[in-house]
Amino acid sequence: MTSGDKFTWFRWLCTAFGLLFHLGDTGSDFMLSVQYFRSGHLTWAILTLVFVLAGSVCIQAFSYAWFKDDKENYEEDDKGLSTCHLIGIHVLQIGIFTRYFHLLKKSFKALRSRQEEQSQIICLATDLSMLRMFETFLESIPQLVLQAYIILEHNHRSNLQYISMALSFLTIAWATVDYRRCLRQSLTHLKNMRSGIPTVVYLSYKIFTITPRILSLTLFIMLSTFSTVTMACIWLLGTTWAFLEETSFCTSRALEYLYRAIVGVILIFTFFNIKGENTRVHMTLYYIFNVCHNLAAPILLFLLKPESKRTDYFLPIIFFILVSNLMGLGFLGLYYSLLHPRGPDRVDGMDEIDGLEHELKTTRLQRFLQI
Repeated sequence: MTSGDKFTWFRWLCTAFGLLFHLGDTGSDFMLSVQYFRSGHLTWAILTLVFVLAGSVCIQAFSYAWFKDDKENYEEDDKGLSTCHLIGIHVLQIGIFTRYFHLLKKSFKALRSRQEEQSQIICLATDLSMLRMFETFLESIPQLVLQAYIILEHNHRSNLQYISMALSFLTIAWATVDYRRCLRQSLTHLKNMRSGIPTVVYLSYKIFTITPRILSLTLFIMLSTFSTVTMACIWLLGTTWAFLEETSFCTSRALEYLYRAIVGVILIFTFFNIKGENTRVHMTLYYIFNVCHNLAAPILLFLLKPESKRTDYFLPIIFFILVSNLMGLGFLGLYYSLLHPRGPDRVDGMDEIDGLEHELKTTRLQRFLQI
């Protein structure tokens, strides 16, 4: 294993910052829902809480299942995690905090004593990264759509809204970079996935395609709340594709169905390879539809709600959607033409992460969303 593949002190600090972002994002959303409730906006308060709880419940379900699946690989000091204990911490919605605590504790001990426990630490980091990806698309991004709608349509603004949106945006960027880092460290069958510039380009591709998606969906909801039916249809198409692809991410059938439904939600906002196969045609069709749908939002708003053109946000949003889509597609083309790890075969001489324990987590990550 190269030094770049090890869990370093810098990575430990990044994990600690990730926990702070998670706490800040969740905490600001709860505070925002209280603010809405106190000001009489009950619907906004409920929706803000629904997105927080929906994301939390889903990731707790996967976290519990993974704890159960991996129990035979625990070290002696972790075997005290009985079934009742596991159920309790996940019912209380603190499973992800338990994972953060275990990762920070074990990595701190390993780094301080310079022990080689890299395989287990990277496994813990990988599981946490996958859970954060779920949370990003189930909570942070829908929350941005909701808050953008409240600001633009109802002209309701507060500092707490801006703080909540900023933290959600940081969470999206952080989860994207962290997942790519974990993928690079964990999947030894890939060719050497470099960090640095490829990570910046990949992050730019995701940010500049997800952000106009958020704005365009917001404009559609401003045009008519019935546009959520269209979003539901897009979700249904994505979920159906996941079923047709026969994903095999989970050991439980019920959890696999939940995973496919979550994939449908993710595909509303961005594209991921859900089977690790060649999806060039799927991706091309996806982004053709995506861009057309994004550009249709301001056009329809202009035609069907002409008073919107007199607002101070209309022209800047049109300009941003257009430019951001072009930049996102440019970074997408750059990444997949020059910087994407090619080929399913492992490069000869590539160092494997020490330990056989890593194979279970590698299998899980191989069946997860691929970049």
